[in-house]
Amino acid sequence: MSGVTFDAGGLIALDRDDRRVIALLSRAAEIGARVTIPATALAQAMRKPAKQARLSRLIRQPASKLVPLDGPDATSVGVLLAASRTGDIADAHVVICARRNGEQIVTSDPDDLRRLDPSASLIVI
Repeated sequence: MSGVTFDAGGLIALDRDDRRVIALLSRAAEIGARVTIPATALAQAMRKPAKQARLSRLIRQPASKLVPLDGPDATSVGVLLAASRTGDIADAHVVICARRNGEQIVTSDPDDLRRLDPSASLIVI
């Protein structure tokens, strides 16, 4: 595993203390794998920062990379949405980030991600 990219469902699962996600993050830390967090997915998951300590800790970890939706990524997201005839900006940003880094996607919603990229490598939680 070179790293993992989280979608909002994966982040929400962490926030809910999902043991599978905690084990996955523990393994990633053991092997020094990167954890990519698209800012768009974080925006969907983060509602009460003062009460979401697990998410706050995750984004502060040295191996975590918070990826903003900048101009080049916004263009790539738009192109992907047009090609897939879908409309979820956050999911498309997750796919773009995972593709760029060659990472698996941690998700609770594989169907939406498969519509965006049928070849995406998914870890379904």
